[in-house]
Amino acid sequence: MKKIVLVTDAWLPQVNGVVRVLSALIPILEARGYEVTLIEPRLFRTVRLPFYPEIRLALFQRRRVAEMLRELAPDAVCLVTEGPLGWAARSACRAQGIPFTTWYHSHFQLYVDVRLRGLLRPILALIRRFHAAAAQTMVATASLKKELESAGFKNLVLMPLGVDTKLFTRNPAPPLPPLPKPVFAYFSRLAPEKSPEEFLKLDLPGTKLVIGSGPLRKNLEKKYGKENMFVGYKHGQELVDYLSLADVFVFPSRTETFGLVALEALACGLPVAAHEVMGPKDIITNGKDGYLSEDLREAALKCLELSPADCRMKALQYSWEHSADAFIKNIFFIR
Repeated sequence: MKKIVLVTDAWLPQVNGVVRVLSALIPILEARGYEVTLIEPRLFRTVRLPFYPEIRLALFQRRRVAEMLRELAPDAVCLVTEGPLGWAARSACRAQGIPFTTWYHSHFQLYVDVRLRGLLRPILALIRRFHAAAAQTMVATASLKKELESAGFKNLVLMPLGVDTKLFTRNPAPPLPPLPKPVFAYFSRLAPEKSPEEFLKLDLPGTKLVIGSGPLRKNLEKKYGKENMFVGYKHGQELVDYLSLADVFVFPSRTETFGLVALEALACGLPVAAHEVMGPKDIITNGKDGYLSEDLREAALKCLELSPADCRMKALQYSWEHSADAFIKNIFFIR
């Protein structure tokens, strides 16, 4: 049985794309006979990230991570994030002569730039250095690959993502009180990099439904709670039931590398209104399963005319099994 070690600074109880991807892939890898070990923050003493208290980081764990890698003797190591545990594992792998892959999930430099101006270039340089030591760096789309190559990243390979279309399928009769129609849903973290306030400011008929939470929730709910419905994080079938109340998914983020939430909305038959930026433009066929525009209000209203069946068909093109195939090929450097 081959051993795979995944090192991530993002894991439960966090709710984000990295956690969702790993949660989907690990059971598939184990079902295929791989032994998967996750090195994640809960194994260590952690501290809260000052501007994002939901995130806890394990600092100064290089020695312990190095010991774990020696004990595990893995056949493949993948560094999933560029946080403290990722850097600790990078250092340990290099010291022990263990080849490894990395995974570029998020434009972390943009997340930082939203909060702390002037750090975009130095953070990007640091992230580029992190990935430069890898045998291969996985990215979700061809457009992301092209962008990173133009920024000096090397050895990039594609790692397509998927969606669980068995879970994410519209419930025609969700066990929830009906909402005034039409229902426009926001489904993501309530954090500055996701631009939720742009959605909340839109002049739209019917109901605006906010699914998710994060550092901005308290202020946004205080400011917009009377006119909009905030329901917090939802998971599994409860999440599907809330999405099944909606008619359109509005996705205001400009910092995505892919956007799993768009696929999950499409799988539930929701057309997507988004900006024409990386992530949405890699998934959405304009005028078929969504609209891409700088005017999100216009895009959202036009989405009401689109076919839920066409949206579902788009989601059916993405599979976690196919993602697992690519992942295995990438981490074992199969050409």
